[in-house]
Amino acid sequence: MDRKRVSLLILSVIFAVAPALAYGPAGLPDSPVPAAAETTVTVDELVREALAQNPAVQAAEHRVAAQRARIPQARALPDPKFSVGWMGNIQPFSVQDGDPSSYRGVSAMQEIPYPGKLKLRGAIAGSEVGAEEADAEAVRRRVTAEVKAAYYEYFFAQKALEITSQNKALLQKLAKIAEARYQVGKGLQQDVLRAQTEISLLDQRLTVLEAQQRTAQARLNALLFRDPEAALPPAAAFQPAKLDYPLAALYRMAGENDPGLAREQRQIERSHYALALARTDAYPDLDVAYMYQQRPMLPDMHGFTFTVSIPVFYKSKQKQAIREAGEEQAAAERSRDDRRTEVDFALKQQYLAAKASEELMRLYSQAIVPQSSLALESSMAAYQVGNLDFLSLMENFTTVLDYQVGYYRELANYQIALARMEPMVGTELTK
Repeated sequence: MDRKRVSLLILSVIFAVAPALAYGPAGLPDSPVPAAAETTVTVDELVREALAQNPAVQAAEHRVAAQRARIPQARALPDPKFSVGWMGNIQPFSVQDGDPSSYRGVSAMQEIPYPGKLKLRGAIAGSEVGAEEADAEAVRRRVTAEVKAAYYEYFFAQKALEITSQNKALLQKLAKIAEARYQVGKGLQQDVLRAQTEISLLDQRLTVLEAQQRTAQARLNALLFRDPEAALPPAAAFQPAKLDYPLAALYRMAGENDPGLAREQRQIERSHYALALARTDAYPDLDVAYMYQQRPMLPDMHGFTFTVSIPVFYKSKQKQAIREAGEEQAAAERSRDDRRTEVDFALKQQYLAAKASEELMRLYSQAIVPQSSLALESSMAAYQVGNLDFLSLMENFTTVLDYQVGYYRELANYQIALARMEPMVGTELTK
């Protein structure tokens, strides 16, 4: 191979590299435009399907419905009791002629709780429904956040595969250049070996990225209640969201909208009603009974019985129940405070992660990637005229690749951090 042909090959690679490094709106290489027939999937589409199909969401909704059915049960009176009986002959309902103590009769009894007890039990059941509703909302928000996180991981792996595949094609051309220069005596054998090594490393990276993409796809299929091997269209492109809320505003929004805090508040309400019920339980319930008897040769008899319970074991029973309810109320209040500290920490953690990724994205798109790409173009030209060794060219090449992939890694991290804040603040931040 003559030197003229080598020079032409180098120029063809430079012209191939330049379009690949053309900056898009974010300062990053533009991705190939999908074919018109190729469909993409958006995160909103996946979220809607997950909320409709996910078993955890459906289970939470059924638990709420089951809990609601307990309210009328708690407010209802105890079941009345009805009995029949006789005394005299062993034959059912027969009496002994001439014996006035012989009889047959029926009776009914109804327990009437002390006024206010049924209302308090209904209020307790209502608070438990509210806690279950908060749990169901937490499940819906958790599933939504997990779908978004998996989607952004899927998007990152997709973009990283595209960039790495493009760079592998360019690197293969650079390897041909190194081999051509070696054949005409202008290059070293170690340059050829280094190029082949870099291609193998890219193959390794592609294998890892493909595994990451399949893992994210499997996670999405699981959240959507699909078959793990179900096909998934490519992720649609999106613009990074803008985080307009300061941290103080996010704290306030979480205090108002976090379903975990709402659940704890419902538990406090429940413990308040339970304490009131425990105090009311010290008052006696009333049992009302009616009895009718038929006796031979004597008039029929009607009878009424009124029975009240006497709390003779108040110190060891009712008083301890009041104490128990009071401790439960204190525990519920402290549990709410603990949840608030957890929410504040989680918000701060995700907020700092989002801000760090946002700053890294800015550096990648506005400074690092453009500068490193220009350095690669310059090194290509210098390598053509023999002013740069092949190892330095390879370093510039791999640096650009790492920075390009790094941008999309931080973009995914940024969106994931926002998605993880959404369940707590109750506001969509990822758009």
